[in-house]
Amino acid sequence: MSQIIERLQQIEAEQLKRNAKNNLAKYNSGEVVHVKQIAFHKCSKRNRWVFGGNRSGKSECGAVEVVYLARAVHPYRQNKPQGVEGWVVSLSRQVQRDVAQQKILYYLSPSWIEKIVMSSGRADSPESGVIDFILVKNIFGGVSKIGFKSCDQGRDKFQGASLDFVWFDEEPPFDIYRECQMRVLDRQGDIFGTMTPLKGLTWVYNEIYLNQNNSPEVWHEHIEWADNPFLSKKEIEFLTSSLSSDELQSRRYGNFTALGGLVYAEFDENVHVIEPFDIPLEWQDNISIDPGLNNPLSAHWYAVDYDGNVYVVAEHFEAKKDVAYHSQRIKEISQRLNWHYASNGMISAFIDSAASQRTLASNKSVVDLFYENGILTNPKVNKDMFSGISTVKRYLKDAEGKAHLFIFKNCTNLIREFKCYWWGDEDLPVKKDDHALDELRYYLMSKPQNSFKAKQHKSSQVMLEERMIKKFNRQNRRF
Repeated sequence: MSQIIERLQQIEAEQLKRNAKNNLAKYNSGEVVHVKQIAFHKCSKRNRWVFGGNRSGKSECGAVEVVYLARAVHPYRQNKPQGVEGWVVSLSRQVQRDVAQQKILYYLSPSWIEKIVMSSGRADSPESGVIDFILVKNIFGGVSKIGFKSCDQGRDKFQGASLDFVWFDEEPPFDIYRECQMRVLDRQGDIFGTMTPLKGLTWVYNEIYLNQNNSPEVWHEHIEWADNPFLSKKEIEFLTSSLSSDELQSRRYGNFTALGGLVYAEFDENVHVIEPFDIPLEWQDNISIDPGLNNPLSAHWYAVDYDGNVYVVAEHFEAKKDVAYHSQRIKEISQRLNWHYASNGMISAFIDSAASQRTLASNKSVVDLFYENGILTNPKVNKDMFSGISTVKRYLKDAEGKAHLFIFKNCTNLIREFKCYWWGDEDLPVKKDDHALDELRYYLMSKPQNSFKAKQHKSSQVMLEERMIKKFNRQNRRF
């Protein structure tokens, strides 16, 4: 019996010894975890990016994801027993050695490494040199290959391979990104990137952050210092006080910045963009339209709950079409939503006041054309730019920090415009990509309210007083 106990103690001691060197097992495994790192690993999209401030924990995500895949121990994805092949891409060989390579080695226990091939330096001291590739044993007996590349090698060095994944540690040039997309194509592999957006509104801003092509496989997350539970609050306060407001946006919050800043900095996808749901019929309020023929016509359907919160529940956004086409699409979407009609049996909507003007090319206005196609539009909207922007800002975040505007995630063009609406010269927004935001302003300036609640409010608060007034008037008419 004593021999069995002694053997069990030896096994337990060996397990503790191995776990002490297994940094991968310690990653986000304690009582305190980095929630946004876990969200990155859980995401099933094939093109995932983390925009994070310096020391926010963004590069850790990429390094652990690489080791998860190589070891075939990914907790949220189907693992490949035969092994995988992928690249770790850094901006330069020096950055590779000092950042991405160090993090990969930190999470790779030496017993898992079958072979290291160096570009420079010694394989028995890889952290001091530059690694070409590492062969990693996975838990099924297969072997994975982690290759290391740097952007300063040029696009030609990224050709030819067939890969399961590519991790970009910081933003690569667009031609290298596109070449790496081709490398994972035949294996239906993954692209993932971790970066601090210090270069302004580059291709990453359009391709990933705005997702201008509306790819269903693109996903991004922002990580800031406060999201990293392993940074002390004192350190965050010290670093915050040492940076300018512009630097804070990128280096702390991982935000893209332009010279004038975002008009709607209050907009937060994690707060204001929600999953669609079936709204009660009594929440339905109105449609708002910003007309366009060559430019896009933007129309959204708005609902208001009993607390005055506004929901954008549907979207029509299309260019180079005539009024008859747009009217038909508005009717189709309204029918799908079981949207209410005006008292005359027509669909009603707000529209830019310019739509009431007749042009030299036609004796009919856009309002007239919509009416002929069964849409009753109201051009009497408040177009004051600054009061409109202030109103939108209050709906995004009130004085107590609460949101009162929520957008269904299928309204992709309105969401995109919120993310790329910048201040320009003379304290005016840049007049670009603002069609949806314009008609949102028209709507919110109409002081939306839930008419059903207003009726209920009147019946409970005012009806008794109204009856007394009527009775008083009847009595007075007798004399």
